[in-house]
Amino acid sequence: MEEWVGQIWHRMVTRAARRDFPQAAVTLEEIRQPAAVMFRALGGERGLRLEAAIETEQGARRKLLERIAGSGNRIELAWRDAETLRLPARIAWFEARELNRQLYLWLAALAARSGGHRGDWLQRNTRATAALLEQYPGLVARYRKLVTAHLRQRPDPASLTPDEAEQETQIRQALLHPDNNPSPLPPARRPPQPVPLWLHPQPPQPAQGRAPVDDDGDAEPDSAPSEQVETEKRRRGERVDMPDGRGGLLAFRLESLFTRAEYVSVDRTTEDNEDQDASSAIEDMDVLSMARDRKRTAARLRFDLDLPPEQHDDIYLGDGIPLPEWDFRSQTLQPDHCRLQPMLAREAEAAALPDHLRVKARRLRSLFETLKPRRIWLNGQPEGSELDINALIEHTTDQLRGVTTPDADLFRSFRNAERDLSCLLLADLSLSTDSHINNEQRVIDVIRDSLFLFSEALAATGDRFALYGFSSRRRNHVRFHTLKSFEEAWSPTVKGRVQAIRPGYYTRMGAAIRHAGAILGKQPSSQKLLLILTDGKPNDLDKYEGRYGIEDTRMAVREALQLGLRPFCVTIDEKARDYLPYLFGSTSYMLVRNAAELPAKLPLLYARLTG
Repeated sequence: MEEWVGQIWHRMVTRAARRDFPQAAVTLEEIRQPAAVMFRALGGERGLRLEAAIETEQGARRKLLERIAGSGNRIELAWRDAETLRLPARIAWFEARELNRQLYLWLAALAARSGGHRGDWLQRNTRATAALLEQYPGLVARYRKLVTAHLRQRPDPASLTPDEAEQETQIRQALLHPDNNPSPLPPARRPPQPVPLWLHPQPPQPAQGRAPVDDDGDAEPDSAPSEQVETEKRRRGERVDMPDGRGGLLAFRLESLFTRAEYVSVDRTTEDNEDQDASSAIEDMDVLSMARDRKRTAARLRFDLDLPPEQHDDIYLGDGIPLPEWDFRSQTLQPDHCRLQPMLAREAEAAALPDHLRVKARRLRSLFETLKPRRIWLNGQPEGSELDINALIEHTTDQLRGVTTPDADLFRSFRNAERDLSCLLLADLSLSTDSHINNEQRVIDVIRDSLFLFSEALAATGDRFALYGFSSRRRNHVRFHTLKSFEEAWSPTVKGRVQAIRPGYYTRMGAAIRHAGAILGKQPSSQKLLLILTDGKPNDLDKYEGRYGIEDTRMAVREALQLGLRPFCVTIDEKARDYLPYLFGSTSYMLVRNAAELPAKLPLLYARLTG
């Protein structure tokens, strides 16, 4: 009974202390696309990811009910950095849902104009606001509505202490007249109430911690699956040292343990059972502390992968090829920054087409044989094996009418109608392809079947094509697997290489695209299609994660276009629309939602792309 009454009391107090309007809430997922368009249309960097903001402590004065309920001490505000534009995951500041939606768009617009402004929090935001309203007068009415609604929510300066009242008055004036170039905000005992129309006063920075050691030593095997904990909130992280096992016993009174949000390096034997309360622990923590633990546990994340000894690895073809890489921060192409290693499957044996694909392959061959070059009569030719009777009649009629034609094409010839094109298919063979799409197939199995059916279809047309796969482990080891070169025929030997593909490491896509583009660019065909098959975005263990990898891949795609190639990406990544339009353009990629359908759809896509 006591617990039941306590729960009712907690709900009542929390509801009474609320300042927001849950019934009018707008979420980031609802407004993600319009906000991204607004940000980029007003000059924001296209390479920035749009993500949910992190909750931070705001420190301003709270009402009595908020202090009783323990609410109102954390808030989500917008900001941007070199990698991301962060907007609140949910906005419910205003009673009208349309105003909450307009606030999202306003924050996206303000973030697009926030770069380059100096000064304190108030000066930065007012200068960005003034510049935005001056350049885009159509936003003035929208801004005034938001300011009017927000000023009704702000505290009356007369109810505050003198120092806080001075701050509040200056903030009000800055909101109403952002073009007045205000002075810095005066100090006060407490921070002012947050301003949802402005960007974050002090955006959270990554927690300081020691970088992970690049250690390729042996670790104990780990095969147990781990429970995936999903949450929409973004959180800060830090790296810490693992307890060395020599510490003493930590004694404390349970009454003094109020939270579990602060990391303490305490010896605690690694348990073989999972923490059933892990998801709620994550919700309680502001900063997630991560340590490298090499002991075997029932559930563990593996952060790195070891390369097998060369004698057990695939065959290395040469000493590697140095390739450049684009650094978006310095806007320079770093020469010889990566090393690509061409490879050939060591244990691949000649193989036939798998039995479960034979029926599908037979149907595709029948379909694609209609695209095969055939001998046809070409009429109206300047020379040929026979007279073109229709052309001769027209020419004679023109002469009788007195119309003279200097050159008369009166012949026809029997020639081949050739398809002058080459296609290179580049398949992502990273570790993520080891994941299952259903109870029977993994992503790598679907990619293997796709390569088989794609090749069967192109062999029926007679088009020139090549197959390669790639994965990577840092910039000095980009693995580039040769499955079929342009000079090779679609043979049992090549089928054996396709059968032997297996998940590799990570996805340094830029280097693979550059080398594949160089191979395809040497082909004499007039049409050159670079088809990229992947299941996720570019990533690697080093700085290639995040925007760096996105920008390098985008630059590699632009270089391929300059070579006269046509890059096209096929993906099964559900989040592909967040980054593929930026990489390849809105019309140069295709998302296959059901991965099991990829083998059947890939050849048909090729037929559509090549006409």
